[in-house]
Amino acid sequence: MIRTFASFALLLLTPIPAAAAPPASPRVVLETTAGPITIELATQQAPITTRNFLAYVDQKKFDGTSFYRAARTPRTKGRGFIQGGIRHTISRALPPIAHEPTSKTGLTHGDGTISMARTRPGSAMGDFFITVGPMPSMDAKPGGPGDNLGYAAFGRVVAGMPVVRKILAAPTVAQKGKSAMVGQMIAEPIRITSARRVR
Repeated sequence: MIRTFASFALLLLTPIPAAAAPPASPRVVLETTAGPITIELATQQAPITTRNFLAYVDQKKFDGTSFYRAARTPRTKGRGFIQGGIRHTISRALPPIAHEPTSKTGLTHGDGTISMARTRPGSAMGDFFITVGPMPSMDAKPGGPGDNLGYAAFGRVVAGMPVVRKILAAPTVAQKGKSAMVGQMIAEPIRITSARRVR
């Protein structure tokens, strides 16, 4: 009886192993001529899109590219998005990736969201944009008319939003650009000097 009690007491005193913590989400720092922007990637929710972005980072394909577009929302001051990537260095492009709509990932286009630029679903390669202010119009709208799949959000800015806002406010050329981009092309594009993982 004493031996049984002692064994039970020992069992109670034995520490229970802690559950393994989930791996920290990767972070990438974009060093730009306007300052650094730190992005945390949603690898669990958007695995295809984050894997693609990290491939560009790890192969240093973003080095020497730029933020070239500042799309300001006409009716709401200080809101919109900035766009950057390999547009002017298309030789660096990796193959297009499958589209991960927000209706699948559960992510939304809030303030500081990073998302993939595209034409049609499944055409995204190495161009991306960062939102300033919530932009629900970028989210997928299943059941809506036409192309209702929105854009593939895959992370968020965790440091450097003042830099993002500075880029959004950069002077643009009134008659430059095509279609929806007219008047949104930055007069002196903001150079991305490097893109590196920091964890």
